Amino acid sequence: MSAGPAGDVTRSFDIPDSETGDRTAPRPPANPLRRFLSTEDGVNIEAVYDPGSVVYNASHLLSDDSGKPLGSHPAIVVAHGFTGGVDRPHVRRVVAALTRYGSVVTFSFRGHGRSGGHSTVGDREVLDLAAAVQWARDLGHERVVTVGFSMGGSVVLRHAALPDAGIDAVVSVSAPARWYYRGTAPMRRLHWLVTRPAGRLVGRYGFGTRIHHREWDPVPPSPVESVPLIAPTPLLIVHGDSDGYFPVDHPRMLAEAAAGHAELWLEEGMGHAEHAATGELLDRVGEWVRGTTGR
Repeated sequence: MSAGPAGDVTRSFDIPDSETGDRTAPRPPANPLRRFLSTEDGVNIEAVYDPGSVVYNASHLLSDDSGKPLGSHPAIVVAHGFTGGVDRPHVRRVVAALTRYGSVVTFSFRGHGRSGGHSTVGDREVLDLAAAVQWARDLGHERVVTVGFSMGGSVVLRHAALPDAGIDAVVSVSAPARWYYRGTAPMRRLHWLVTRPAGRLVGRYGFGTRIHHREWDPVPPSPVESVPLIAPTPLLIVHGDSDGYFPVDHPRMLAEAAAGHAELWLEEGMGHAEHAATGELLDRVGEWVRGTTGR
């Protein structure tokens, strides 16, 4: 399946039985706000807004606890890896770390969690990210940064390459540089999961991920093809030298394609994606976001 241009949020509505409770009452600063967002192609995506130090007054987002307006703080939109979701513990750990540096929007890609649709493993997921970015803007944030892990890392790169992406910086962690890579055992297992009927059953019932049965047609631009189109948006590429899925030639290819525009962090001893991201690394990413956005 092919990805169209970045879409707007056409509608949003509360998730039933969400954590937000009565939206007419004052809320504590760290209470997450949950919504379903609708993508450009009509898929409902579950999303969560963790405001960090932002203060609510009735149903309105006003400022942080120092009185600064909401728009002065960046929104960090986190795109999870394959089989992840907004309520997965490793994703919530990333959120907890990054809320020290801005408000955080997380969402479940199509086919994951309570979102609708089926996963296309990095193709139409660009529309899911676009909806989450637009929600961050609708909430009043003037600056939005995307941070993606593994599949989410490829999605943030492809999204940032769109002319109407509307982001201020992008961080890609543990992303592939090219499609159809089968050079490691974990990637061979992942391809079985995605391409075989039995694998898709395991994905649905074992990992809670509904995977589309159709192959890509046309094949979307790869991450390495997208990177040259991201400039002048600031770009950080993070990868572990012990990544079991994608060896270090992937981040090096991405950095080379950026032609000096991207910053590359090769992390000693780090494995793959959210599970391998230490608190210290997430703090450094947060500091990079803070320094890049000037907030």
